[in-house]
Amino acid sequence: MSNLLKFFDLDKPIAWRTEILAGLAVAMTMIPESLSFAILAGFPPLSGLYAAFIAGLVAALFGGRPGLISGGAGATVVTLIALIKSHGLEYAFAAVALAGVIQIIVGICKWAKYIRLVPESVMYGFVNGLAVIIFSAQLQQFFTVDAAGQKVLLQGSAMFTMSALVALTVAITFLFPKITKKFPSSLAAIIVVFAVVLIFGIETRTVGDISAVSGSLPPFHIPAIPFTWETFVLILPYAAIVAVVGLTEGLLTLNLVDEITETKGNGSRESLAQGASNILNGFFTGMGGCPMIAQTLVNINAGARSRVAGVVAALAIIFIVLVAAPVIDLIPMAALMGVMMVVSFFTFK
Repeated sequence: MSNLLKFFDLDKPIAWRTEILAGLAVAMTMIPESLSFAILAGFPPLSGLYAAFIAGLVAALFGGRPGLISGGAGATVVTLIALIKSHGLEYAFAAVALAGVIQIIVGICKWAKYIRLVPESVMYGFVNGLAVIIFSAQLQQFFTVDAAGQKVLLQGSAMFTMSALVALTVAITFLFPKITKKFPSSLAAIIVVFAVVLIFGIETRTVGDISAVSGSLPPFHIPAIPFTWETFVLILPYAAIVAVVGLTEGLLTLNLVDEITETKGNGSRESLAQGASNILNGFFTGMGGCPMIAQTLVNINAGARSRVAGVVAALAIIFIVLVAAPVIDLIPMAALMGVMMVVSFFTFK
């Protein structure tokens, strides 16, 4: 029994309230990102949430270290856009599953240890590059599509409302820790801005404007492709890219959390967990994923240090899909944008 507790890092003290609140904050920030990248790549929107649930739960339970958050990551999904356009979704699901097999091989062979050879300057470049990407991605919400199908900047009251709500979110996220550190400032900001919008009936873009998040449990689905050598040769390059990109981002993020928490994770175990999650994604219509630096930093900054927060985030996402979608659809995008902008600020080194 003691070995089992040690395996899941449950042999150490756990701040349950902090972990649960951190997990809820992570779930809130993960939903719009998962939806957006799924739509961008050509997956059904729910494939993004299924990936967030599957990858998040498997990695939280079996991954290389506590505190690391996995989900439907854009870094891996964008590598499948060409395959989806040329051959369709079924081939993409097969490629995700094959990527998982490759990642498991990396874990078994313990090749993940070589990530330790990455120079510190490359680590800074990775972190800073992601900080810029996270921030620039939020700016897209200040644009809309006009009647001619062209992307244009928001105008008038729409721009003022969005800017004011983002500024309010950023202010709360920065200032709330001065009042108390017992409640995650990111979650507090989302709740306050959500309440302001509902109470005053403010018209602004919400999560529901990206896509509806209501659905069922991830369905088991064997990719409908010919199981031939030609198919294997076709999807192998895409699977290899997904595997390498996912492992690179995941192991570098693991190293970053090691540095922040002054503890040491297990890269081989992370590779195995990531591989298992992608195999499940491939057979349960998830778009695939890997550890996510932005959500990981939301989690760490909220004070989470165990595996509980990751499990809570994953369960919260599937609960939202099954039950709470009507409420989540109403959350203002400005609140989530503001939180992610603050995350990008603290990510930059």
